[in-house]
Amino acid sequence: MITNIQKQDFDLFMEGKIAPSLSGQYFDCVNPSNGEVFARLADADAVDVEIAVNAARLAFDHGRWPQMATVERGKFLLRIAGLIRENAKELADLECRSTGKTIKHATFIDVPACADTFEHFGNFATPFNNETMEIPSPHLPAGQAGLCLISREPVGVVAAIIPWNYPLIMAAWKIAVALLAGNTVVLKPSPTACAAVMALAKIIAQVGLPKGVLNIISSSRAQAGRDLVSHPQVDMISFTGSTETGKEVMAQAAKSIKKLTLELGGKSPNIVFADCNMEAAVGGALASIFMNQGQMCTAGSRLLVEDKIYKTFVEQLVKRAQTLNIGPADSFETEFGPLVNTAHRDAVLRLIEQGKKEGAKLACGGKIPAHTNPKGAYIEPTILINVRNHMTIAQEEIFGPVLCVMPFTSVDEAVHLANETKYGLAAMVWTQDLVKANGVAKRLRCGTVWINTYGAFDNAVPFGGYKQSGFGRELGQEGLHEYTQIKTVTTDQTPGGKPLVTSWF
Repeated sequence: MITNIQKQDFDLFMEGKIAPSLSGQYFDCVNPSNGEVFARLADADAVDVEIAVNAARLAFDHGRWPQMATVERGKFLLRIAGLIRENAKELADLECRSTGKTIKHATFIDVPACADTFEHFGNFATPFNNETMEIPSPHLPAGQAGLCLISREPVGVVAAIIPWNYPLIMAAWKIAVALLAGNTVVLKPSPTACAAVMALAKIIAQVGLPKGVLNIISSSRAQAGRDLVSHPQVDMISFTGSTETGKEVMAQAAKSIKKLTLELGGKSPNIVFADCNMEAAVGGALASIFMNQGQMCTAGSRLLVEDKIYKTFVEQLVKRAQTLNIGPADSFETEFGPLVNTAHRDAVLRLIEQGKKEGAKLACGGKIPAHTNPKGAYIEPTILINVRNHMTIAQEEIFGPVLCVMPFTSVDEAVHLANETKYGLAAMVWTQDLVKANGVAKRLRCGTVWINTYGAFDNAVPFGGYKQSGFGRELGQEGLHEYTQIKTVTTDQTPGGKPLVTSWF
């Protein structure tokens, strides 16, 4: 069990063991509820990155992991899932203290979802179906052909880089799938909030993975991520984070033509029609922007409401938002905790002010709550009306609890407003007319559409974006295939053993 989480030191996981960085340096992890340091994290530098990548390279090129049967690799994932559940309380506490997400959220969503992902892919006994086919040739007698085997193989060394908003879940999404496919991995979490991930590394160290198959490094240095992306021994980059950083990752990866998946930002539209279930739609709208304090790439930050119910819907939304219990994240009574840090909180406040200058009006929120710890990163749940789709707040990802509400008069207008953004990650549609809902969903340019719900993720269902929300998919069979490459082996079966090609010259 993980014990004594107060001001605990967390080290790196490389070459099959937990150890400090070579420099012996640490950086602080701060609790956004009170501004206090509660943990120190080993600060990896370029030398540590080199060690981690070389360990993964050696394990892939000369180890048994890529050749191991998929079901055998899956057994390791199942052991990890079991240990996560045994250490669930400690992991939830760390995720809460590190990110500011409420302890209720960490306990009932993040930690179980992390374990479930490892378990789901651990039970994937036969994920790859190799295909055999005959290739007919006009130069051979009828019924005779070449034999072609099409198979999927692991890519090699995968560098996985994850954000701070859902560290445990994002770590599981990348580690479980990449390992099951037979790759070796170097995972780098965000320095902003990674205490729980480094605790997960200590858990994984107990399951006996072959040396170097998985390496997890924390670092306060932005250069550590760049070193991973540009490293010549890394074959694939799996990145989740902001669109701007994703562009930098893409540019760096292009220099050596690495395989790449990007899951980036979003400005997801939440479309509410007049014939919706009002209670469900109001609750869904609140959840889609105020869960995790709005720090979600899929946040329904643009609320499009049919004009027939606009006034009533906004009134109910504001009334509900103003009753949310704001407080320290580690209390089970808290419904709405702090943002990840004060710097991010201040950036969100600046965007709210920008919206007001451009003509938006505050319906509620927009301030630091007076009753909260002044050293914390708190902000009130915020709803802005009189928003136009061209405004900065309607186009830029705020990544905080700021809802921009806009009316519409027709299905065509709703679809136009929804698609009028550079992002294309997710969308929501609320109506009791499922024919209309599915028609709208088909027209929306995004990777995921939820009808009469929000956030319905499943490990068997692929997730990813359109446009500047990235490319590639996480989870599902499609997500597993992202971590593979296709090989074709063709055998000439010409009678007599003399293939036609040998007579060409």
